[in-house]
Amino acid sequence: MAPFMELHNISKVYPWGEGEVFALNHISFTVEDGEFTAIVGESGSGKSTLMNILGCLDSPTGGEYFLRGQPVVGLRDKQLSQVRNREIGFVFQGYHLIPTLTSLENVELPLLYREMGRKERRQRAVEALCSVGLGERLGHFPSQMSGGQQQRVAVARAIAADPKCILADEPTGNLDPQSTWEVMNVLRRLHRQGKTIVLITHDQAVAKSAKRIVGIGKGRLLFDKPGEGVWC
Repeated sequence: MAPFMELHNISKVYPWGEGEVFALNHISFTVEDGEFTAIVGESGSGKSTLMNILGCLDSPTGGEYFLRGQPVVGLRDKQLSQVRNREIGFVFQGYHLIPTLTSLENVELPLLYREMGRKERRQRAVEALCSVGLGERLGHFPSQMSGGQQQRVAVARAIAADPKCILADEPTGNLDPQSTWEVMNVLRRLHRQGKTIVLITHDQAVAKSAKRIVGIGKGRLLFDKPGEGVWC
């Protein structure tokens, strides 16, 4: 069986004056189906560029990327959008919740693009919010919730469509220790349920919660080692 994600010599090059700069420099690695992988690096290391490529939000300058065995490089924008909607749920550092919508409405919103009926959308959104411990916050607006609760709404939004993979970009970057613990517990539980989790972070302590840690710096792969698989 093909890996869930497979990268071969992926590069991303930007023009810089009369030359060019490598945001990613010939990176190769795989993420297996059902794996919990953390990609760790400091600011400017290339991890955000890598996240955009993994999530089909951007295309590499060179190399090959396969998602569930299918080539991604060269797909048109509409095809990339279909891949994203089918395979990947996104969680971002800034939550990206709509302040005038309740938590339930925020989770329901992306399901509109899947042409689901209202009853199914509502059922999926309720189930997703209950699964992250927010069953009593369905009618609350973002301003009525803590940062950790808002991030859990964002996780619920990501899983409501039942994607194969959760791609989380610095999901704990704005959170206090207690909220960080809550969000990481949700991600670990999703992993135990069979989801592929790819966590982008600069925090070494958070990265240790993954089963595997991939380190990058200056656009290059620095190390690939086992994580501790626990969060304390």
